[in-house]
Amino acid sequence: MSTLARLRRWIGKHLVLGLGLLVLVYTFVPIAVVVLMSFNNNSKSKNVYKFQDFTWNNWLHPFKPGGMKDSVILSIEIALLATLVATILGTLAAFALSRHKFVGRKAANLIIFLPMASPEIVMGSSLLALFVSRGFGGQLGFITILIAHVMFCLSFVIVTVKARLSGLDDNLEQAAMDLYANEVQTFWRVTFPLVLPGIIGAALLSFSLSFDDFIVTNLNAGQEVTFPMFVYGANQRGVPMQVNVIGTAMFVIAIAIVLGNEIFRRRQEKALAA
Repeated sequence: MSTLARLRRWIGKHLVLGLGLLVLVYTFVPIAVVVLMSFNNNSKSKNVYKFQDFTWNNWLHPFKPGGMKDSVILSIEIALLATLVATILGTLAAFALSRHKFVGRKAANLIIFLPMASPEIVMGSSLLALFVSRGFGGQLGFITILIAHVMFCLSFVIVTVKARLSGLDDNLEQAAMDLYANEVQTFWRVTFPLVLPGIIGAALLSFSLSFDDFIVTNLNAGQEVTFPMFVYGANQRGVPMQVNVIGTAMFVIAIAIVLGNEIFRRRQEKALAA
């Protein structure tokens, strides 16, 4: 076999792997830049993304810019509440759409995709019009942001949990019923543990979407300033490096939660296998 033929064969075997690695590198390069800039002392340059000197001060004083602490706390509060409400309502809706037949089921399955497919400016302006027409015109703030975030997180929760439910084996529930478990016992001991990873994934996705949202929030925030809105306003004067600290911290926390959930799942599988 010639060298050229061997080279073609090697490329054919490793092409998919190579493309996958390139995609991962392309995805994680911006995150690596954010992590690097969280240790940047940029006091000597107006270019905030030019690395000057290494410093720990950004991590030691993450809320040094005025107003940043309040915006981060507000974003976390809204994200937690929106995640809680959207996860509960979305999980219930996913069970209803997956396990029950009723008039309008197909239409409901189609409608839940509309908030995901619609541009955020459309949803944000529509919600703003709704709030203004219902008397929220002078009272836009925490409540209107929370309602808006629940609205666009709900679809993602329903779709994620439905995907988990569609992959469940019905024989497991039937086996539990054959072993004299009633419907409540079957749900809590069989169905819910199997669906729980999907619910956790939907909750993490909802939190990320809520914490990160700018367009819908900006249209319905009133005088409130969330973290993305703070970053947008600070960008006009120069983004403080502490913004990268918050971004890095959120990324590390998300990775830790995902890894912890995966370790817990594998330990459960080993325990069941034993």
